[in-house]
Amino acid sequence: MFETRRPRSTFISAITMVELIYHSAVRSIRNTHGNALMSIALNLAQVGIMVLAFYVMFSLLGLRGAAIRGDFLLYILSGIFLYMTHVKTLGAVAGSEGPSGAMMKHAPMNTMIQILANAFSTLYIQVLSLAVILFGYHVAVTPFEVEFPAATFGMLLLAWFTGAALGVVMLAIKPWAPSLVSVTTTVYQRANMIASGKMFVANMLPADKRALFDWNPLFHIIDQSRGFAFLNYNPRYSNWEYPLYMGIAFLMIGLMGEFYTRRHVSASWYARR
Repeated sequence: MFETRRPRSTFISAITMVELIYHSAVRSIRNTHGNALMSIALNLAQVGIMVLAFYVMFSLLGLRGAAIRGDFLLYILSGIFLYMTHVKTLGAVAGSEGPSGAMMKHAPMNTMIQILANAFSTLYIQVLSLAVILFGYHVAVTPFEVEFPAATFGMLLLAWFTGAALGVVMLAIKPWAPSLVSVTTTVYQRANMIASGKMFVANMLPADKRALFDWNPLFHIIDQSRGFAFLNYNPRYSNWEYPLYMGIAFLMIGLMGEFYTRRHVSASWYARR
């Protein structure tokens, strides 16, 4: 029951933290389904259904001509995958256990480990799903080429980072206003079905319509990713620096808020849910 804590080196502490993040990430992946493979399969099915729905919608409404000249399915995937990564990371981080959670009662565990575990587990599932779908499409349907694969993948990581940063802000506010955070998160995720710009590109929008989407970091990320993925598209009205700076700012605000919340934590907060 009682034990003496021995001082550990920084290296040992870092290894212990990485191990805790790994086990927490595995636990987070298995929360969706008892079998980790089924969790990935469910995500693949969700992405597949969304891709099919957008493909049919573009075909029936005659919007394929508005897409970038190149592989049409890759154009759809470049928007859907970044959108899914962003909103799922936001939801996972915002849904992390707070300072009064059951897992926080165990000595090595803390909220930062839980946040990192949820963020990395979501990234793992999304990247694996992306690899499986692109490999299957390349082998079974038609070969395709991505102009700058490293930069395109960097935009996926940027979408993940901004989603995690916004999730930390929501997590810091959640103990104070759980209902407000739940509604705000849902509205933001649904609004990005349109506001993310995955169904169109910034270069083809008139100035008055483009102003409606310029505030959204995900809009810039998706537009930039298509500039890196397609040879025939050069984004003129978006940049990747804006979402990066916004992500850093939101992360700092969220971490300060989470630290303040942790200092004033009360078990009774969670009875208000």
